[in-house]
Amino acid sequence: MEHSVLRPQAERRYQAELAALRVWDQGNRKPQNWQLSPKAVRLFILGSREPVRCGGETVAIQKKYLGNDALVERCIITLAGNRGLMLVGEPGTAKTMLSELLSAAISGCSTNTVQGTAGTTEDMIKYSWNYALLLANGPSRQALVPAPLYVGMEKGILTRFEEITRTPAEVQDSLISVLSDKVLNIPELGDEGLLFARPGFNVIGTANTRDKGVNEMSSALKRRFNFETVLPVGDVALEKQIILNEVGALAAAAGITQPLDEEAAELLATTYHELREGVTAEGQRIEKPSAVMSTAEAVSVYYQTLMTAWYYGDGRMDEGCLVDNLVGAVAKESREDMEKISGYFATVVRDKARREGGAWKRYYEARGRLK
Repeated sequence: MEHSVLRPQAERRYQAELAALRVWDQGNRKPQNWQLSPKAVRLFILGSREPVRCGGETVAIQKKYLGNDALVERCIITLAGNRGLMLVGEPGTAKTMLSELLSAAISGCSTNTVQGTAGTTEDMIKYSWNYALLLANGPSRQALVPAPLYVGMEKGILTRFEEITRTPAEVQDSLISVLSDKVLNIPELGDEGLLFARPGFNVIGTANTRDKGVNEMSSALKRRFNFETVLPVGDVALEKQIILNEVGALAAAAGITQPLDEEAAELLATTYHELREGVTAEGQRIEKPSAVMSTAEAVSVYYQTLMTAWYYGDGRMDEGCLVDNLVGAVAKESREDMEKISGYFATVVRDKARREGGAWKRYYEARGRLK
């Protein structure tokens, strides 16, 4: 019996789409050891207007990344070459999601991942040892415990390195020789201690611009990567659609059948967009909070509000609860940001409430919860 999981990996969530694309992909040019051609990888991530035929059935390929299509194309071509791919940008701009989708489509495996932290060590990236076997039989391949970089090179698949600038500089620099020569030296194994990367191997790194200066990448390491900047969503309607899509998927996985409230999604998308940009749709300048006003945070706030309505309420998303969750998201970094949020409500939301009424009016009436 198959057990359910909180968050299935991309290759499992989109299993039907990937299978259909493998059939559709026959005859297209693809790099050695790739599961799909660059054309099919692009189609998987950016979606298709027409369904794809797989046997006697048709499978719709949904658009998964709602951002810059040209950026996705450049990422795919980079991974087909000999340089790594580095996705940089503000927190919550879907860098990790894009990295996961690329790995699932290209390698059929998105879980070969290093999660960078201040405690990440070199053996967490390359390899470590089973010390019982090491003491009993000495250094051998059987005693070696492969880490994601070793696995990627041995199998010819992508290795994902999340939050690379959170790791110490000496750990980052251990990638330089691997990315340059595509070979990993294991001195303990003597003459047999060279692992040459199979075709299909490459590295996708992600880094937040807010971490700049924490553990700055060396210029030598930077030269081994092609950098792509993932920008925040620039359109309110698109941000609203992302919120609805992501929360819809989360709700379905949790068994929540309550319909999504589009007005609440628009309130949240507009609030996050205007506070992030520091200017309203009408051109009014406002103070930007120091907190991360990302689309991912907006998704979290909306989902919290939806769950509250589902478990405690009458099934209607309450604007007061939306404000409560907004406070929880913004105030975690600086209480001073609450003054900026209060100022936004006292001016921008007030004017929208007078002009548009409805949900904006209820939103404004809930301003008393801004504490």
